[in-house]
Amino acid sequence: MYLIGDIGGTKTTLAVIKTERPIKPQNIKTFKSGDYKGLQLIIDEYLKEFPVEIEGASFGIAGPVKDNRVQATNLPWIIEGKEIAKALKIKETFLLNDLEANAYGIFTLEEKDFYVLNKGNTCEGNQALISAGTGLGQAGLFYDGKAHTPFACEGGHCDFAPRNDQEIRLLNFARKSFSHVSYERFLSGKGITLIYHFLLEENNQKLSVEMEKLFREKDPAKVISQMGLAKEDLVCEQTLELFISIYGAEAGNVALKFLPFNGLYVGGGIAPKLIEKFKDKTFVNAFKDKGRFDKFLSDIPIKVVLNDRAALLGSGEYIVRKNKDL
Repeated sequence: MYLIGDIGGTKTTLAVIKTERPIKPQNIKTFKSGDYKGLQLIIDEYLKEFPVEIEGASFGIAGPVKDNRVQATNLPWIIEGKEIAKALKIKETFLLNDLEANAYGIFTLEEKDFYVLNKGNTCEGNQALISAGTGLGQAGLFYDGKAHTPFACEGGHCDFAPRNDQEIRLLNFARKSFSHVSYERFLSGKGITLIYHFLLEENNQKLSVEMEKLFREKDPAKVISQMGLAKEDLVCEQTLELFISIYGAEAGNVALKFLPFNGLYVGGGIAPKLIEKFKDKTFVNAFKDKGRFDKFLSDIPIKVVLNDRAALLGSGEYIVRKNKDL
């Protein structure tokens, strides 16, 4: 059996799979990442509950992987593949950037696992992936004429580029708190909350007693999203509108860089929850609003990944491929 995992800033999900396709994770269990001082402690707890013999391991982790080592972006963890392999008494542990794992996961999904935002005009070529969740991840899928090979990047940490006067004010608002303002500052769960507080200031409003109470009881981004979708609060509605517009604009930037003629995928945990808002064309309009490249981008297919286990499945897909290569 192979041990696989999706390691994020909020939660860590582990499972085991057999060395065959289709990939079917078994004994799936999710842990709160912040409750542990490192990944090995989670692995030990998992294997104590599900004692199986492990032949290999593969994990998708939010952070840049170099020499099979990663400093997690939104966790105080340093993860070493060789140390995990030693603890598990296996030959090798594979560490992947979480978006690379998500990209591999695309190959395991079915049509029902996607929502088509823009049909476009599909042709052979690269693919790309952008995913907002706890953070903002991006990845490319290079097409060599026969198959797609995912590769990671850290594009979510590129400088935020405002498109209009309001977004210039948004940038300056964020600069009060951060020395460097990247797209991730806005395109993430915390980003939704940041945009909300900016719009309160724009509207000369203060956080109401009712909202302050809700923010203490629940995740503020979840509260804002739910109230915005239900049209129960104007600032929450405006927050979702601006968030989706910035998301679409950065997806368009990704498309210009990777030229995903074969499709751009929108992954992560936020898009499926806001799918009704994605349907109103705010995202697509911002995506293609690139001046002379408007028509060019209109031809790129866009799909939202609805399956929240894409990264977990991708970790499995990667190690099954590696096993066949070895």
